[in-house]
Amino acid sequence: MGISKQYLKTKPVCKVTFTVPAKDAQKVSVIGDFNNWDPSKNELKKLKTGAFKGTLELPKENSFEFKYLIDGTHSNDPEADAYRWNEFAGAENAVLEL
Repeated sequence: MGISKQYLKTKPVCKVTFTVPAKDAQKVSVIGDFNNWDPSKNELKKLKTGAFKGTLELPKENSFEFKYLIDGTHSNDPEADAYRWNEFAGAENAVLEL
């Protein structure tokens, strides 16, 4: 898994690219507080390599909790900036610092 960040000089946003190696998966989404945890909003595209990839423009100087939803199973990114306990979910969420 991987996260790359590209800060734009002309806009107050950061382009965040999420890459998830999941050859056997049918569907991968990135869900978080930036999209109300809705898996239909940010589905990643499957590449020929078998990885899933997608880019989001998110506002700079913010912190977001997120997870991947891989064929219905939640997963954290090992390259996240931090992890935060979420009482509602009863689990840790990955954190993205921009």
